[in-house]
Amino acid sequence: MLRRMTALAAVVLCAGKGTRMKSEKAKVLHPILGRPLCAYPLKRALELGASHVVPVVGHQAEAVEKTVRALFPDAPLRFAVQREQRGTADAVRSAEEALKGYSGRVLILYGDVPLLRRETLEALLAEHDRTGGPLALVSTTLEDPTGYGRVIREGGRVARIVEHKDCTPEQRAVRESNAGIYSVDAAFLWKALAGIKPQNAQGEYYLTDLVEMAAKLGPVGTVEADATETAGVNDRVELAARARVLQQRINEAHMRAGVSIQDPATAYIEEGVVIGPDTEVGPMVTLAAGTVVGRGVTLGQGSVLTASTVADGTVIKPYSVLEEAKVGERNVIGPFSRLRPGTELAEDVHLGNFVETKKARIGKGSKANHLTYLGDANIGAGCNVGAGTITCNYDGVNKHVTELGDGVFIGSDTQLVAPVKVGDGAYVGAGTTVTKNVPPGSLAVSRTPQTTKEGWVAAKKARRAGKTQAG
Repeated sequence: MLRRMTALAAVVLCAGKGTRMKSEKAKVLHPILGRPLCAYPLKRALELGASHVVPVVGHQAEAVEKTVRALFPDAPLRFAVQREQRGTADAVRSAEEALKGYSGRVLILYGDVPLLRRETLEALLAEHDRTGGPLALVSTTLEDPTGYGRVIREGGRVARIVEHKDCTPEQRAVRESNAGIYSVDAAFLWKALAGIKPQNAQGEYYLTDLVEMAAKLGPVGTVEADATETAGVNDRVELAARARVLQQRINEAHMRAGVSIQDPATAYIEEGVVIGPDTEVGPMVTLAAGTVVGRGVTLGQGSVLTASTVADGTVIKPYSVLEEAKVGERNVIGPFSRLRPGTELAEDVHLGNFVETKKARIGKGSKANHLTYLGDANIGAGCNVGAGTITCNYDGVNKHVTELGDGVFIGSDTQLVAPVKVGDGAYVGAGTTVTKNVPPGSLAVSRTPQTTKEGWVAAKKARRAGKTQAG
């Protein structure tokens, strides 16, 4: 008989030092596809609607807590501290105070297991409901289960978990292994944890002892998951291996949704990136979290987009970098353009090779195709900004704004010394330094008049030849 779904809390174990990482940084803070390891199980818990999420911290507790709070500022987090590393059962027991007064199910996850799918956890919770016992677990079948706790069954039902070092030869032959992921009734959990003793080869408090206790009270539900999905991270080699799997999983999901990825092995797309159908992603493209790409966009080889939005039909040519930029429809960007934070481009804007923008708002149809810096600038529609143009926005103390009206023409090698305004339809001649406002429809030129001396080169060569003969 199915029991009614109850409330859900989650405990995520993030206290370990991770000695094999050989790092001064806590293991769960090492990044995988742009996010720390612990972000993935925490997000899965939040996706399932957990009303309380308790990261159990220990090594570098303050750094881990600060990072997690920054990642999930509005999440229902309640941190707990494991003072000493005395095993997984002790770590979970550290969360008891944080969940005081809570009744319902507790999902137990690990901060160094980034590949666990939401679907697997949903299946675990459903199995817990179906079986009606105090506990359900995730298991996996391994060709070589060395090092893993074995799921020991009696009459087909789960009876206990035995850690590898404590197994008999017969038990070591069992291939069904414990993934360490549980759904547990809270009342049973805290009572059972109080009774666990360190009666094992390691002298630690094993969380796996819960299973035998639960099996005496009711059936233990199991859900089988692929070994890759439940694999943890112990060193940097495994960190890279998990990243490859996650990268492949994300890329395949985008391709099945209508995105073309020319070389999935080199496309680096973080979790949470949104890409519209019929977009083409070139080799070695990086799309970091917070990026939203529209339909029919072309992302050229080596492009890097971070927390940026790109509207439909835009072409990002190779090796362009966008950081917190907003790009409108049908733009052409690059190659080798850099759009820094605060850049906002309207429709049909062209920014060419080696053009850099920062806090620049550029209107519809405007162009800056070569070797230009536009910082702290408001540029109207239909403007043409020539090669080598610079907005001189910084006076050594403060930043100032340059404003160009609609239809402005800026000649090559122009310096616009902010604060300055160039009115609608005005022209600025090449090589000009603009220090005063230019009225609409005007021409501004500040370069020195050209002087031409005919025959000067021949005369110079003659003088040089005479000096050589005299010597």
